[in-house]
Amino acid sequence: MVSLEMASIVVLLALLASFASAYDNNPLQDFCVAVADPLAAVFVNGKVCKNPKLVTADDFYMAAGFNTPVGGINLSFVGLVTKLLDADRFPGLNTMGLSIGRIDFAPNGLIPLHTHPRDSEVVFILEGTVYVGFVTSNPLNGEKNKLFSKILNPGNSFIFPMGLVHFLYNVGRTNALLFASFNSQNPGFVSLANSAFGSAPPISEDVLTKAFRLDKTVINYLQSQDWPLI
Repeated sequence: MVSLEMASIVVLLALLASFASAYDNNPLQDFCVAVADPLAAVFVNGKVCKNPKLVTADDFYMAAGFNTPVGGINLSFVGLVTKLLDADRFPGLNTMGLSIGRIDFAPNGLIPLHTHPRDSEVVFILEGTVYVGFVTSNPLNGEKNKLFSKILNPGNSFIFPMGLVHFLYNVGRTNALLFASFNSQNPGFVSLANSAFGSAPPISEDVLTKAFRLDKTVINYLQSQDWPLI
C-alpha cells in the first residue's frame, strides 16, 4: 500500500511537471546570445549561440528604440502601432523565456479577439484609457464562457492567461500607450477573424455556416475580404 507521504510526493511531482510545461524550456547554460553566423558559435540551444567567451555586456543591453513607436509595425486599419522586443531584435533574450511588446493606440484603436498559444501576458498602461478582457474556456453545466474585463488607466495592469481569447480597445479620446510582457520568446498570435475567414485555402463555407450560424451569403462576403494578420 502506498503511504500518504509517498502519495503526496507523487502529486507534488506531477504538479511541478505540469507547471514546468507552461512556459518556455529552461536554458541549459547561463545564456545563449543568438548569432547569425554559425562559424562564430559553439553552442546550440533554441538558436545558434554566440561563443560565451565572445559575449559582452552589450549583448544584454539595448541603448534605444523601445521608447518610441518609430520602427514598429503600423497597423493603421485597426488604429495602432506595435513593436515586439524579441530574440530577433534583442539577441540576449534568446532562451530567457520572455519577450516584451509596445503598443501605441490611436483613439478607437483595437487589438481584435486573439490568442497567444504559448504564453501568458501581462499589460501595463502608461497613457490613455484601454478596455481589456478575456473569455474563459470549457464552460460547464450549460453555462456560458465568462468574460473578465476592466477599464484600465495609467498605472493599471491586467493579466491574460495562456491561450485564452482576449482583446484590447482604446476607449479614450486620446492616444494610449501600454507595454506587454510575455513569458515566451515566441508567444505566437492567432487572430480569430483572420483564422476563420482569411485562411488559405479557405475553410469550407458549410463548416463556417454551421459554426457561426450565418447565411452562406454572409460567409462568402466575409471570406472575400482582405484579412490581414491581426
